[in-house]
Amino acid sequence: MWGVQFHPEVTHTPSGAQIIKNFVRDICGCKGTWTMKDFAKRQAESIVAKLGNKYCVGAVSGGVDSSVCASLVHAAVGSRFRPFLVDTGLLRKDEAKLVKERLEKHVPGMQLKVIDASHKFYTALSGVTEPEQKRKIIGRLFIECFDQAVKEMELPHENCMLLQGTLYPDVIESTSFRGPSTIIKSHHNVGGLPAQMKMGLLEPMRLLFKDEVRALGRELGLPEESVMRHPFPGPGLGIRIIGEANQQNASTLMTADDIYIQELRKTGHYDKIGQAFAVLLPTVKSVGVMGDHRTYENVCVIRAV
Repeated sequence: MWGVQFHPEVTHTPSGAQIIKNFVRDICGCKGTWTMKDFAKRQAESIVAKLGNKYCVGAVSGGVDSSVCASLVHAAVGSRFRPFLVDTGLLRKDEAKLVKERLEKHVPGMQLKVIDASHKFYTALSGVTEPEQKRKIIGRLFIECFDQAVKEMELPHENCMLLQGTLYPDVIESTSFRGPSTIIKSHHNVGGLPAQMKMGLLEPMRLLFKDEVRALGRELGLPEESVMRHPFPGPGLGIRIIGEANQQNASTLMTADDIYIQELRKTGHYDKIGQAFAVLLPTVKSVGVMGDHRTYENVCVIRAV
């Protein structure tokens, strides 16, 4: 039996990839003939087989995972894939509009339906400050929006499957799967699905890591603009507001986040880092200077990893 007491797959482990390669090739005797092209072909075949005569309804966010997932399914089943985007009011600035334009341009034939549910989310999150409670509320509302989207498409639930861009890290963080692992957090892609939900799940990227998803996107012909976007949490800005995720706080953070990301792009740093984001601390104020005046305003934290 062979084992290690650390994570060789993470980027900061010295020679981690080599450790994995030595185990897979030298110890297990695998030949390494598997390619992402093979994965894309097999998954397309699997999607067609699982879907049968049903439709696939896809909740798309415009991030790397959902963009690649949507492209894969659209390539497999064409017009039987019905994608939609839920504007929770907790996305990045103008995200819903920009995502629709970008995906319809990059995935020929795709028609993305946008559902504005921001008022619904703000109402449900009113007065809620505990992060995990916010996650669960947002996850529950997502499912409700899924159901509503299918009704508006006039498709019977029993004749649909729901596409989700779940990755293996989502699974690891949400539950124990294929071995012992600690539950780190609930995740709206894999946790909290209500028993009355009538749609089966389609998760073609469930066993992939982020770098593999990017490789799959390139294999499917997606441009770098789509496959190299920074990660964005499923619950959105709701968990990047340390406090109540109301419309005012969300609007403030959207503006700050947009300024930060645009400055990173201008200086050429966006593609040099893995993730950058801003966090609003609405309950914390600090003294500062704006122009010639002393200010006492909220604190926004920025981080690049």
